[in-house]
Amino acid sequence: MDVKRLARLAMLTAAALIIFIVELQIPNPFPIPGIKLGLANIVTVYAVYRYRAAEVAMLVAVRITLGSVFSGNVMALLYSACGSLFCLAGMLLLRRAIDEKHLWLSSVCGALLHNTGQMAAALLVTQTPSLLLYFPFLAVSGSLAGLFTGLCAQLILPRLRGKF
Repeated sequence: MDVKRLARLAMLTAAALIIFIVELQIPNPFPIPGIKLGLANIVTVYAVYRYRAAEVAMLVAVRITLGSVFSGNVMALLYSACGSLFCLAGMLLLRRAIDEKHLWLSSVCGALLHNTGQMAAALLVTQTPSLLLYFPFLAVSGSLAGLFTGLCAQLILPRLRGKF
């Protein structure tokens, strides 16, 4: 990887971190804990369609690690890592089947996979099967958030062509 490409990835990572920190300051309008828009994922969805798998994995790893440190919630690192692993693996596979004109669909699938990974981590940590009752709420909210972030990334993708 050349220096220019690394610098672009660093800028995208910084943008995702800034979006993440700003989103933390917005009060959660939903009565269900853990539900959020995940606006930093706009950068991830964009990167999935513009960069190689290893580069996107690096971007996501740095973002979730620094995000958990900056937010002061290091325990969230486990949940974010599991969710991101599921999401990234799924989206990288889907990018072969879903073109850029429909990447919002890839984002919705990624959001559902992210929720699945987080639920798997929560079940492993807490050993509480009743947590599965929470999954339908996460799936619906995750799908809506994935649709929003995917549409945003789909609008941004052609505008940044050749710039990032």
